[in-house]
Amino acid sequence: MARTSVRIPSLLALSAALLLTAACGNDASSEAGEQPHDGKPVVVVTTTWEGAFAKAAGAEDVKVIVPQSVHHAPDYDPKPSDLAAVAKADFVLYAPFEPYAAKIKEAAGSKARLVEVNLDNDPAKAAAEVARLGGLFGTEDAATRWKTGFDTEYAQLNKEVQAGWPGGRSPSVVTQVFTAWSAKLAGATTVGTYGPEAVTPAQLAELAAKKPELVLDNAHMSTGTVLPDSGAKQVKIVNYPGEDLDLLAVYRNAAAELKKAMGSS
Repeated sequence: MARTSVRIPSLLALSAALLLTAACGNDASSEAGEQPHDGKPVVVVTTTWEGAFAKAAGAEDVKVIVPQSVHHAPDYDPKPSDLAAVAKADFVLYAPFEPYAAKIKEAAGSKARLVEVNLDNDPAKAAAEVARLGGLFGTEDAATRWKTGFDTEYAQLNKEVQAGWPGGRSPSVVTQVFTAWSAKLAGATTVGTYGPEAVTPAQLAELAAKKPELVLDNAHMSTGTVLPDSGAKQVKIVNYPGEDLDLLAVYRNAAAELKKAMGSS
């Protein structure tokens, strides 16, 4: 979750270009007789994480601003096409740690509704957020269907990971605060947490004293090896979905990494 800002000056500098682009685009669409988007919500999201929540909720037309390949959002310069997409959106989804979202909307002159999303892959919180978005989009049925499939697959993944417990015993883990959901997926016993700040020497000593078997690290804001020389295996947990915006893939990937770390790939 290190992707927290983009260069706002770049957005403002692109505003003029967007106005020219939009003006030309409006004329072209009028001549072509282009119709509105059939009542389906047009959703623009800042990252693939919000995009996966939107897709799970039933949105079909989803535009992601920051590409999934960009691990550090400040390095990304939005293009005129990004602002043009915002200008045509019904909803713009962002997270509270992404303060640039409102300025993206302002720069684009959009009438879209800004929606703050609680990005947490905890299964209960994720399902609740998907249901809320489905209500906003008018796609409640799709959100309900997604939850049914999610509940089934999550239960299966949970069962598979627990089947790989070393010696049939729940492993003890230390987890970064934003990857605690993966400890729950593993049915692990959490003995300590750290982050999002770097681990201090005092915290390091305290966590090491817990003798965890696994350290569940956040791939997006890793500070390197958390407990060196402790014997704990460090597992890289990815929060952000891929370009396909498949939220379930995040759980599948985490389950695979956890099973590998426990010696049961």
